[in-house]
Amino acid sequence: MENCRVDKWLWATRVFKTRTQATTACKAGKVKIDEKKVKPSRMLAPGDVVNLRKDGIARTLKVLAPLEKRVGAKLVNEYMEDLTPQEEYDSARERSRTQGIGQPAGSGRPTKRKRRLLDRFFGKMEE
Repeated sequence: MENCRVDKWLWATRVFKTRTQATTACKAGKVKIDEKKVKPSRMLAPGDVVNLRKDGIARTLKVLAPLEKRVGAKLVNEYMEDLTPQEEYDSARERSRTQGIGQPAGSGRPTKRKRRLLDRFFGKMEE
């Protein structure tokens, strides 16, 4: 086998949890090859560089070998090379750490009063 579909490859290399998610990302224009948006049926060949946006991270992956069936996590490195700069992962980790509702870590669950204030702030209706 020398070619495979881009959505199958993204699913098989565990970039996306389901093939439907991979297909949806392709249709939404989040997956690019040579700076062009691709359809899920686009065929990949070894050496292609896939750019995709997932979870706020712009990832760059190089196709080492085509793949039709999902493989174990330990074998993924045989089929793709991650060219994403480490700074991209670090900035995503920092963004996720700074987001939140403003409650200090380790302070436990919010009290009933704090929960009501949060619900009011986020626009949730009280019953």
